[in-house]
Parts: sequence; C-alpha cells; structure tokens
Amino acid sequence: MSYKVQGQRIVIIGGGEEALNKVRLVTKTTAQVVIIARHIEPLFNAFEVELNERAFGAADLDNAALVFVAEESDDAELAKAEARARGIPLNVVDVPAECDFYTPSIVDRAPLTIAISTEGDAPVLARLVRARIEAMLSPGIGKIARLAGQLRKTTESLIHDGAARRRFYEALVSSPQIEAAEQAGQGLAAATDLLHQHVTGESQGVVWLIGAGPGSEDLLTLRAQRLLQEADVIVHDQLVPTVVVDMGRRDAERILVGKAKGHHSFSQAQINTLIVRLAGQGKRVARLKSGDPMVFGRAGEEIAALRKAGLAYQVVPGISAALAAAADTATPVTLRKVSSGFIMATAHGADDSDLSHWAALAQSGLTLALYMGKSIASDVAARLIAHGARADLPVGIVVNAGRADKSTYSGTLSALAAGQVAFSEGPAIILVGEAVEAGDWANAAQLAGMSFKVA
Repeated sequence: MSYKVQGQRIVIIGGGEEALNKVRLVTKTTAQVVIIARHIEPLFNAFEVELNERAFGAADLDNAALVFVAEESDDAELAKAEARARGIPLNVVDVPAECDFYTPSIVDRAPLTIAISTEGDAPVLARLVRARIEAMLSPGIGKIARLAGQLRKTTESLIHDGAARRRFYEALVSSPQIEAAEQAGQGLAAATDLLHQHVTGESQGVVWLIGAGPGSEDLLTLRAQRLLQEADVIVHDQLVPTVVVDMGRRDAERILVGKAKGHHSFSQAQINTLIVRLAGQGKRVARLKSGDPMVFGRAGEEIAALRKAGLAYQVVPGISAALAAAADTATPVTLRKVSSGFIMATAHGADDSDLSHWAALAQSGLTLALYMGKSIASDVAARLIAHGARADLPVGIVVNAGRADKSTYSGTLSALAAGQVAFSEGPAIILVGEAVEAGDWANAAQLAGMSFKVA
C-alpha cells in the first residue's frame, strides 16, 4: 500500500543513526520532514528537513501524516502516546509490536518502485532480497519506463492487437540499444524508431556475446544475468554448465553448439550462420561462451559475421579461466619487483617460435597462463626449457578453475617436463613464472614424480 503524504508533515523523533536511516527514506516523498530531538547529529544537515533540537511537544504532531519514533527517551514515550491519541499511524523503529505500519526496503527506479517487506520480522532479509532485485534491473530502467509512458497513446493508435503491443513494450524495456540511446539523450527518437519497426514488421534482433565465466553461476556478471532473462534463444558452448544455461528464461529456446576435444557438433561457420539467421528473424540471442567471449572464444569471427549481415550485437565480458585460477590459488599474476606483466596464450598448436617467445617472456619475469595444454603439458614444459626458460621456474596448474570440483597441482617446469601427468577431468590453466610461488598451493598435488591420476 502507498500512503499519500503530499502537503503534510512526517515527524521523526530522534537525532541519531536510526532516525537518519528514516530520513533517507522519507525525504524521497513530497512531505515536509520534521526532526525533533534534544540532540541532532550534524549529518542531518545534508537533507532538506526541518531540524528542532529541543524537547517534544504535543503541537509537533499537528497536520502530521506519519510519525516515526527512532530513539528511547521520555520524549519518545510522549510522542507515541500523542500519536495514538490522535490516530496518526506510528512506526517505532525495531519494535514491530508497537508499529501501525512497516517501512519496506525500496528498489527505486522511478517511476518504477518496488517495495520488499517482512512485516518487521527480518529487515536484513528484506535488504538482501532488495539487492537481488537491484541486480536484475538495469540502472536506466526507470527512464525507459518513462519512454513507454510518453509513447503509450501513439502505440495504442498504431498497434491495435494487445499481444503485439505487449511484444513492443517487452522489446522497448529490454533493449540495450534503447538504453544506450537514452543515456545519449536520444531515447525518444530510438524508441519511436523501434515502434515503427514493430508496426511495419521490420524489427531487428540482437546477439549478446556473453561470457559465462569459469562455470560457477555466482561468478556471472549482473548484466549477463539480466540479458539471459531477456533472451529468446540461448546458443551455448559445451563447457557452459547446465545451471548457468538454466538462468535464462524458462521459455527460451536452448541450442547446444558445443565443441569438445575431438568432437565438434557445430563448425564455427555453422555457428556464425545460426546466430545470423536467428537475429535476422528478430530474435534476441544470447551467445553464451565459457570464460570471456574475447579470450579464445572465437568471438571475433562471430562479430565479423554479424557486422557483415548488418545485425546489432553487444559483448558482455566474463571472468576468464586464467583469472579464476589465479583467484582460486591467491596467485598474484603481477607482483611488484617480481612480475610486471601477464600473458594469456593457448598451448595447443604452439610452434617453436611461440615457445621461444614465451620462454623469453618467462625469463624476463612475466607470468604465463597457458590454456588448452593439459594433454601436452609435459611436452610444452620440456620445449620451454629447451628454448631457454629456467628449469626451476615455479609452475601451478588449476583444473576446473572457479568451480567446486577444482583440483590444483604445483611444482617446477622441470618436474612437469619429467613425465606425463594424468590430471583430473576438466579444462586446465597452466601458470608459469616467479609470481606463481607467491600463491597458495598448500593443498596442491606435487608434480614431482607424479604419474597417476588425482581426482
């Protein structure tokens, strides 16, 4: 329920932190906010409120719409009794049994407002729920809502079918292009163009190239979560876990285009053709990739295909596996006076010139993060040493970085080169360099002498 307070007074008894929290809430209204307390903290001066540093008097509740009591004192008891005698709704902070009403946690995207209340039982829970809802909503969604209001009459005159109008409004409030145009001060023009596209049946789709991160659903960005909820189709890779794919809309079409080692269900050319066709049909396509789409994700080829077709796209970064591996092991891939840089490279298919270059970089102090090299790890290590890398350079390996089932291995370049190691199942990141020694590898299996599988 919303309570009308325009032109009336909201009286707050108290001059401390609890009263200040209520001031932050009620100053969003059009009421006159009055603070009464024998001592008022200086922070209240930052708000447009009436400050009365004195004792409470019965006349203070004249023309009051609501009363908040945010302190324990004789003045507070008098204010509670006077409010009840006059029938003015009363809120006593942190005492639900004495409250006539509760103040919810607010998600403010004016004109969109969402209130979350636990009726005073668990305000901390209400704040946590608010944080989750905040994460789902674009910061600019309120401005988009105003655009929808500005176009309502025009929309109703041009689109007579209710379902078609609903599709237009869904496209309007979920379009990154409209949000970007609004930020540039061109929102109304872009929204009008979108309306005419829907009227003429020429609405265009969009492809979001989304980084799914290393696999844990709580490592997705807020933007990735929001766009997954807006996508009509989710085109995802083999390494993206089901739990992440399931964060999309229930009714979204799901297409697996996974590439596992030795088995490609879709070629890259087929994937390019697929996303171009889907977006060309006016669909919102989430192209979901493991890690970051721009790091060994073939996103460049897909972007080139979308540009050639004249289709809109947006790249949403994700946490790359190398960064997840560094986080899992508290390894500072750059470290003052030790490592001034960080190189990400793919070991699979590397030739001698690549290895010579990497060996020189490792010798200079840079940290190497090698992808897709688990099956050839020993060979790559031996070749790095042959090209001049020190045999005692620290090595750390993380399999399934960023996931609950991760496993870690540590040792030196010579230990890795000494024999084939049967790593546990999953993609691996091989970290090489002096900075690796500064990581937390206490529970890692040691590479020296290993020739068995570690689960």
